[in-house]
Amino acid sequence: METSKAYKFFQKLIQILSVIVVIASVVFVIWLLQIGILNDQNQLKTFIEQQGVWGILTFTALQAFQVVFPIIPGGITTIVGFLVFDPITAFFVNYIGINLGSIILFYLARKYGKAFCLLFMKPETYQKYIGKIDDKKGYELFFIYCMLSPISPADVVVMITGLTSMSYKRFFIIIMLCRPISIVGYSLLWIFGGRWIRNFL
Repeated sequence: METSKAYKFFQKLIQILSVIVVIASVVFVIWLLQIGILNDQNQLKTFIEQQGVWGILTFTALQAFQVVFPIIPGGITTIVGFLVFDPITAFFVNYIGINLGSIILFYLARKYGKAFCLLFMKPETYQKYIGKIDDKKGYELFFIYCMLSPISPADVVVMITGLTSMSYKRFFIIIMLCRPISIVGYSLLWIFGGRWIRNFL
């Protein structure tokens, strides 16, 4: 009973934190747009460059963290990467961090199962996606599509995939090949979307 109460407590806490972080992230981005920091990338670049290699490693770790504990909107950190690093460095920092986080998330979902997944998603969301795994071939195509798409619920799908019989090797190959497209696509979406938003601020 105590374990059940503790589990429900953490489940509720994560849900509340998720909402708070999403709201705070939106407010933060709007604030950055209004004060002009996102218009002047040099301010962000200077700060990161002052950190040297630690700035790159810290940002990579942050990207992995936001995948494993999906309460930070991944789009925010991904686009910040492209704002503060040169395009090639930004791509690899995002690519390595997101894939590392995905592998860890896949492992945790496989090890702890449904209980772990329900810490980060609603039961309705879980039921929506878990039913897809019965069709093994169809689910794999669905998984590939989600890893390619810049607007899919990638972290949720990674967790659900951890509950399937997909091997680590196959999972690794799929995310390594598909994630470049979604990372670049998401970044372009945010960059052009940000420009569109600035026209109204």
